[in-house]
Amino acid sequence: MTKNASPRKTTRAKKPAPKKAVKKTRRWLPSWRLLFRLALCGLVVLGAWLIYLDAVITSTFDGKKWAIPAKVYAQPVELYEGMTLDPDTLQGQLRRQGYQPVRSISRPGTFSRAGDSFEIYVRGFRFPDGPRDSMALRADFSGNSLRNLQTTSGRDVPVIRLDPQMMGGIYPASHEDRMLVQLKDVPATMVKALVAVEDRDFYEHWGLSPKGIARAMVANIQAGGIVQGGSTLTQQLIKNFYLNNKRTFTRKIEEAFMSLLLEWHYSKDEILETYLNEVYLGQQGQRSVHGFALASEFYFARPLSELNLAKQALMVAIVKGPSYYNPRRYPERAKERRDLVLDMMADQGIITAAEAEQAQKQSLGVVSRERLQANAFPAYIDLVKRQLRQDYRNEDLTSEGLRIFTNMNPIVQQQAQDSLSKRIKQLDGGKDTGLEGAMVVTSSRTGEVQAIVGGRDAGFAGFNRALDARRPIGSLVKPAVFLTALADPSRYTLATRIKDEPITLKENNGREWSPENYSRKVHGEVPLYLALAKSYNLATIRLGMDVGVPAVVSTLKNMGLTRDVNPFPSLLLGSIDMTPVEVAAMYQTLASGGFRVPLRAIDAVLDAHGQPLTQYSLSVEEAFPPEQVDLINYALQRVMWEGTGKSAYKKIPSSVRVAGKTGTTDELRDSWFAGYSGDTLAVTWLGRDDNKSARYTGGTGALRIWSDFMAQRPLKSLSPPVSSKVAFFNIDRATGHMGGAGCQNDVALPFIKGSEPLQKAPCAKASPAKGVVDWFKALWE
Repeated sequence: MTKNASPRKTTRAKKPAPKKAVKKTRRWLPSWRLLFRLALCGLVVLGAWLIYLDAVITSTFDGKKWAIPAKVYAQPVELYEGMTLDPDTLQGQLRRQGYQPVRSISRPGTFSRAGDSFEIYVRGFRFPDGPRDSMALRADFSGNSLRNLQTTSGRDVPVIRLDPQMMGGIYPASHEDRMLVQLKDVPATMVKALVAVEDRDFYEHWGLSPKGIARAMVANIQAGGIVQGGSTLTQQLIKNFYLNNKRTFTRKIEEAFMSLLLEWHYSKDEILETYLNEVYLGQQGQRSVHGFALASEFYFARPLSELNLAKQALMVAIVKGPSYYNPRRYPERAKERRDLVLDMMADQGIITAAEAEQAQKQSLGVVSRERLQANAFPAYIDLVKRQLRQDYRNEDLTSEGLRIFTNMNPIVQQQAQDSLSKRIKQLDGGKDTGLEGAMVVTSSRTGEVQAIVGGRDAGFAGFNRALDARRPIGSLVKPAVFLTALADPSRYTLATRIKDEPITLKENNGREWSPENYSRKVHGEVPLYLALAKSYNLATIRLGMDVGVPAVVSTLKNMGLTRDVNPFPSLLLGSIDMTPVEVAAMYQTLASGGFRVPLRAIDAVLDAHGQPLTQYSLSVEEAFPPEQVDLINYALQRVMWEGTGKSAYKKIPSSVRVAGKTGTTDELRDSWFAGYSGDTLAVTWLGRDDNKSARYTGGTGALRIWSDFMAQRPLKSLSPPVSSKVAFFNIDRATGHMGGAGCQNDVALPFIKGSEPLQKAPCAKASPAKGVVDWFKALWE
């Protein structure tokens, strides 16, 4: 049995335990290697991540940091001796441009007034034609005339331009808006206050400040609330500039590494300057306000350099929470925070305790109109955008920081807006009945667009009726009919008798069309000039059919009509849809003496560094002979003296010669007026967006708005006929024959020489009526 048992024991002893022990020891060795490899991979990934973050930071800081919107400026207001300007109007414009009224001027951006005498410390500005330093001026008015303009030291100043009013901007899709400022141009006390409140150890740490975090915790516990933050300015910049607002551990780690990298690459001043331009400080609709420079304009309507100590402290206070400390919505909350900032400035020795106490007594000083610098003139900027996009890409306009100088006259724009809104309120009895309007104002000689009003609420950036409301123009088309006839002086003169009698025409669809006069009356034979002055439909139709509708269309094209129209007879009474700006372009040709002058909203474009890119010069092309335009302009003056526009002289001086034409469409849906003086052309439209009746004719609606506006302007009379081919003769109204100096029924009319009537009325004289001509010229002068 012993021999038989021995093999069994041998079989059991095959050393399984040592083998297991060896395997167990070898199992731990690959685990340490794995950990080492994972750590190495982690370091590689971390290194790659840091390299990526470093590239992100350097590419942004070394390249273009922001998409800077184009800034749009109005035409600068010019002051010169002898100009006509209401002192109250000047004061209102100074306030709109953020000039601060003070007792005694001591710095740019301030003015003082004593009666009709002003002292103005004009800001320096870089105009398209070069820079202009700030200057202290004295301006003395006598009534509405500027009789004296000189420096406060007594040196005469021939002319001075105020810094132009900023109208708004052309924003990127992000709607971020900012104005860049260099660190050296920021008030030193504001910079010190920002560092003291937001990051006291800014110039000592490397992006992260454990000491600052601990101090903020202590300060917050002592104050019983959050008065300090633990993040450094560098961390805040990283968060705003690169990251989102999610409070996750990963984002905080990323923020910390990026802060260290940023501090490694760039100086403290570079970081601080970027922060000053990046920090979010307010919101207006979709537009977000970034940077201290723009926020200064947004809250105080003045440059950063002009802020006093109290306003600087408020700006720093808002950094904590632009919504929570919004000084317009929560003034008490904002003041409390501002006063705390002032106390902290005093504690840090930035200012004295007395200075802090004096600043705390001041009001917030925030302007009441939030949209003062934020596209307050959306209709005009709309036109600017459309004209710019003929030469510039959209991304250039929204990201390159271009400076756009326009032809908008801020005083004219304000007067146009007021005239339209006030008159519409009066017409609809103070209720919003849906009555709307639009106005376009230009220089009658140069075509510079001085004002655009897109609706009764001029600040509303919605439907721009001045540019996009295509409506039938009614009798505004009639000057083209009469101008076409006057092109043939052998057949037609202003004295030619035409029939104002019923007429029936066949339309293309075979139906008969029998137009009527507005009064439903007929007037028999009438002089051509009187048919236009009284706006007789029947006489106009007969005249238009005689000269030919295609010829009238050709005249409209020469006047500036750009769209195609069908040469139907109804065109002769205005069945053509046009916008107010298109009407202004047509009447511009008449106002400029027969020269086609494109309407120009833009004067010049500069790049972000003030270098000129584009100058929009005057372009002129002769459209009609001057003698032909002299006749139609005189006929349009008769519209104002004895026709449908004569009520305008209830508002404007009778000594001012103006020309114009009313327009009314079927069922009083549209009320139009287009008229001009020697220096100003204005087109007004009144109607409803739903195309229901406006209840006003051209004379009872749009003309009243036009008259209200023109009455505020220092108008120049239209010049007398300039062509040597034109002479005045006395004409008998009843017959159209040559009249005489003593005939009571006579009227002095201009004729292209050789086209005057040869047949004489009973009291006529054989030669031109010299006495009457001299009298007429005296009125011109």
